[in-house]
Amino acid sequence: MTQDAKPDLFTQIVKFSPRFLLAILILPVFGGLIGVLLPAFGWAPALNHYNLSFTGFSDLWQTAGIGKMITLSIATGLVSTLLAFVITLMMLAAFFNSPWLQRIQRLLSPILVIPHAAAAIAVGFLITPSGMVSRFISPWFTGWELAPNGIFPHDSYGISIILGLTLKELPFLLLMALTVLAQPELGKKLRQQHKVALNLGYCPMTAFFKVVLPSLYPLLRLPVLAVLAYASASVEMPLILGPNTPPTLAVAIMHWFSDVDLNLRIKASAGALLQLLVTGGLLAIWIGAEKTIKYLFSDLLTNGKREYGDVIWHKITAVVTTLLIGFILLALIGLVMWSVAGFWRFPAIVPEQFVLSHFQSALMQMGEPLINSAVIGLMTTVLAIVLTLLCLEAEQRSGKNLSGFISLVIYLPLLVPSIAFLFGLVWFQQLVNNQSAFINVAFTHLLFVLPYVFLSLTSSYRQLDPRFAQVAASLGAPPIKVFFKVKLPQLFAPILIAAALGLAISFGQYLPTLLAGGGRISTITTEAVTLANGASRRTSAVYAIIQMALPLIGFIIAWLLPKYFFKKARI
Repeated sequence: MTQDAKPDLFTQIVKFSPRFLLAILILPVFGGLIGVLLPAFGWAPALNHYNLSFTGFSDLWQTAGIGKMITLSIATGLVSTLLAFVITLMMLAAFFNSPWLQRIQRLLSPILVIPHAAAAIAVGFLITPSGMVSRFISPWFTGWELAPNGIFPHDSYGISIILGLTLKELPFLLLMALTVLAQPELGKKLRQQHKVALNLGYCPMTAFFKVVLPSLYPLLRLPVLAVLAYASASVEMPLILGPNTPPTLAVAIMHWFSDVDLNLRIKASAGALLQLLVTGGLLAIWIGAEKTIKYLFSDLLTNGKREYGDVIWHKITAVVTTLLIGFILLALIGLVMWSVAGFWRFPAIVPEQFVLSHFQSALMQMGEPLINSAVIGLMTTVLAIVLTLLCLEAEQRSGKNLSGFISLVIYLPLLVPSIAFLFGLVWFQQLVNNQSAFINVAFTHLLFVLPYVFLSLTSSYRQLDPRFAQVAASLGAPPIKVFFKVKLPQLFAPILIAAALGLAISFGQYLPTLLAGGGRISTITTEAVTLANGASRRTSAVYAIIQMALPLIGFIIAWLLPKYFFKKARI
């Protein structure tokens, strides 16, 4: 009796898991939006505001520099996404079906695990007046014996933000494109079509844009929109690299919400709605631009022209790719040097002495943030993996892929600006569970970890050969045993990769930790951002390196463990 009940219970859990997934993603996001909407219109019982009004919006529009804030958010979000997307397409077109594409991917992939705050610190060290770029060209080229006055970072035009966002998001878009091309049927089909076009006399880059891109782009649309949504409402990058007078809209909203004057939360809620409109408008502009380009340039796909200056564009792409990789490597080298630098006079390329005292002092102070980061990351990642596996098992049992609606919901926390719904979510968390800040932070992290873990595991689970499960079931194995003994062992390596990715996403969360924890929960990321805006450059570099090391360790373990176990199994 008991033995029969276990499979039934497991089957019910599997069947219910997609609904639970929808609830855990939809309810906090829409609940958070409602929690922002009501205070924005003046209804905030916690602050003794019971009458609906437009006071929040009135205060918002009277804020000095609000127009500049909006313009800066729009410009940095749109330009950085466009640059990352265009460069990604140029790389794909120039190196399609070439071993260089995989080499570029291997060089850029480590950037994915670097949190945005650490990447911003590294870029800031590179472009600052006494940074690595100035040191490399001085004094032999510039004649600078002393560090010059410069506008970077914190320039009023947001160029530093655009540079940081572009370098961080480009590897993500490239990886998403290569993941799509790695699908057996689609990838094989597109490569064959590309070869046919080459045989018909089309140049490689022209063949890519005419044959491959029309089929590839629809599958990249959601990742691109997610990048655009994040870039337009990012906090970490603008906080470290952007101007302060005024900052971007998202940074200003965060300052209002964190202010000791609680009445500013009304204005912050109104600002969060404005940010939602700004991001929604950018997404609408992008989709509208898609349709416009498709309408205006559809004839180019069938006009028979086989070459559009491919040789020149290929050389330009090769140069841009080399500069990007060199820029990233130089930023990382500079970060490492600052972390161990003693006395370092400008314009010397390397420090006059190397010391470990910065690491020693930082490690003595980061015990609690390090433990918090690890525990929250493990909690959210394990829960995300369990829920994802159950949902994919339910999909496989039904014989149907998850609906387009569910696929859209999975992207929901990435498409809706976090600055817009987190305030409302925090309002509700403070009403329901004001004492357990740690649980609130872990749950908020889950909203951002779950989509990435799900996307990471989906293709591997769907490619499982169903015949193994069918054979096990025919031998009398119950569903729960088939799941744990047959399917999960085959997914050992993908699960470890998904776990490493989930930990990396959790380690990099700044705004969810700051808001949901009410400043009571410190992590490596919150400390790094705080130090980047006031502490010594050397201490900031140490925290940025620890930030990068945590997810990197996770990916190294995910890479080594399968090799060890599979080697042991063969022996």
